[in-house]
Amino acid sequence: MSTIVVALGGNALGNNVTEQIERVKIATKSIADLIEAGHNVVIAHGNGPQVGVIKKQMDAGSFEMPMPECTAMSQGYIGYHLAQCLENELTVRKINKPVSAILTQVLVDKDDPAFNHPTKPIGDYYSEDEARQLSAETGKQYVEDAGRGWRLVVPSPKPIDICEKQVIKQLVESGVITIACGGGGMPVVKNDGILTGVEAVIDKDFAAAKLAALISADCLFILTAVDRVKINFNQPNEKSLESISIAETKQYISEGHFAPGSMLPKVEAALAFVESGAGKKAIIGSLEQASEAIKGNSGTAILSN
Repeated sequence: MSTIVVALGGNALGNNVTEQIERVKIATKSIADLIEAGHNVVIAHGNGPQVGVIKKQMDAGSFEMPMPECTAMSQGYIGYHLAQCLENELTVRKINKPVSAILTQVLVDKDDPAFNHPTKPIGDYYSEDEARQLSAETGKQYVEDAGRGWRLVVPSPKPIDICEKQVIKQLVESGVITIACGGGGMPVVKNDGILTGVEAVIDKDFAAAKLAALISADCLFILTAVDRVKINFNQPNEKSLESISIAETKQYISEGHFAPGSMLPKVEAALAFVESGAGKKAIIGSLEQASEAIKGNSGTAILSN
């Protein structure tokens, strides 16, 4: 039995509770396919849209809600939906596997330069005029996000450890389908051994890569909207990649083939996992083709050799 860490994007989960439940039902069918095929699955998920909505609603009250608490809330309700829908799908298939969602704190370096350069978009999309007005009112930074509008950006430090790693590892070794590192985890720093939350959102793909390395997973599977990673994207010589080495991946990154804030962090996270030496490969592919990607019939595999 192989252990696979699956990183599911927050954007794939919808913008409200009703929409999220319907999309999670679809997602868990593909995840259940992997479980039915005999794989032990750990699920990490994003929360970009959801955490922004939570923060907006909470801040509209009598006090401003810190980002770690907003991420904890998103972990709770997204984890609840994922666990419930996956349990229901496994019941239909007569698969007796327990599912558990774990609130997860992820350690970051308090001196990470990301704290001085916010880059992680969260929450609603605004027009440029609306974003400029909000920035003037709040002092916070908004940026244009992939042609879809302007969004609030927050620091996105790299994960260096996972506080609940031993608990997660024990669950996985016991055969529990575990949901962890939701939204990249609650970002915390350590001072004299004491943990404290910080204003940031950790990229879920980097958190998933760190989780996969720490539990010695066989494979990291990063789900995205396309079946395969491409180079020379939208150009006449566009090419889909079936499998690439560590050296080839670094070359394509240096040549600028992957868009920042889109495919680049996914490729970098996959590369980080493979380079960690914990697993043999990382796969970037679509949710719908998940079971085929594990077999090598879809997706882009980054291989350790």
